[in-house]
Amino acid sequence: MSVAFAGKSIMSPSREAGPLRVMIVDDSVVIRGLISRWIGAEHDMEVAASLRTGLEAVNQLERINPDVAVLDIEMPELDGISALPQLLAKKRDLVIIMASTLTRRNAEISFKALSLGAADYIPKPESTRETSAADIFHHDLIQKIRHLGARLRRKPAVSSPPLAPASPAVPAARTPFVARPAPPAPAPAAPAPSGSLSTRPFSTQAPKVLLIGSSTGGPQALMALVTELGPVIDRFPVLITQHMPPTFTTILAEHLARSSRKPAAEAVDGEPVKPGRIYLAPGGKHMRVVRNGADAAIALDDGPAVNFCKPAVDPLFTSAIDVWHGNILSVILTGMGSDGMRGGKDIVAAGGSVIAQDEASSVVWGMPGAAAHAGICAAILPLNQIGAKVNRLFAGDRT
Repeated sequence: MSVAFAGKSIMSPSREAGPLRVMIVDDSVVIRGLISRWIGAEHDMEVAASLRTGLEAVNQLERINPDVAVLDIEMPELDGISALPQLLAKKRDLVIIMASTLTRRNAEISFKALSLGAADYIPKPESTRETSAADIFHHDLIQKIRHLGARLRRKPAVSSPPLAPASPAVPAARTPFVARPAPPAPAPAAPAPSGSLSTRPFSTQAPKVLLIGSSTGGPQALMALVTELGPVIDRFPVLITQHMPPTFTTILAEHLARSSRKPAAEAVDGEPVKPGRIYLAPGGKHMRVVRNGADAAIALDDGPAVNFCKPAVDPLFTSAIDVWHGNILSVILTGMGSDGMRGGKDIVAAGGSVIAQDEASSVVWGMPGAAAHAGICAAILPLNQIGAKVNRLFAGDRT
């Protein structure tokens, strides 16, 4: 949807001054009240406005001038997906976090919102009377506001690629069935620039599998990356853990299939791991790999969250060592927290290699930054250089 506005777009005031200004846009008075109380309890953010419809948000944006907007999908007068481009047309650097309940339709709309410029999404609990669900929503939302808002103030926004190009879909989707766990813990603020960090040599062992971990900003990054990995996917298995709830991983698998033009699906417990396809950890389950005779197989785990996440990256990374030993190449993409760093250490100790996305191209440089600061990376690269490097490494390059 393209929208034109007369006049100039809003110019932001000094980004370093004062708490983050958050605009809440939701037709539920209960949700608006909850979020307002949560934000009011934080020292580094404040409620700039609490509005009922997307139309109110568009009409009052200049007056409110928020840093972050929490935007519901289903609202009267003007819904979230229609308001999104109008808000961004008026204020290009506005951080918009889409909020929706966990339905197939809302998951699809959330993915569309990411391709239209939303910074992230958050699943709302079906009922705020369920304490655990409300606690997860609370923690997740505050961390997303804080990390995405901090990135806005630290540097200019990096544009994200569309989620999926128009191409024939490859059938691939299985519905997960476990509730979303707690989200990642906060990442350290303002890490050192990635260009100033040292790297180690790549492994001399030829990689036999590609493992990828990602979180906030991951869907956009994954879409861009898998379009370049055709030669690798054809000859080697690719396993991905993205921090994401059920239903959303179903949609993500379909997007990965369209973008890569290769089979991609949520992994199924016990299925063999073979070249030629992408295996995605289903929401609410840890994905590990185990030996099955001379082959590898998927093992899904309904155990407790790891690094506050489920699925988590570390279980995948660490379990792969028993199957492929040091013949592993792992990639850690944008995301909050430090998930993947410990598993990456284990991979390096076993003789494998780790590549991290650099800070400038990451939506949040938590996960890749943790790996970079731990000194385990053989390369710290912009997103648009990772695919080419991975292809060269699987083709025999060891530099």
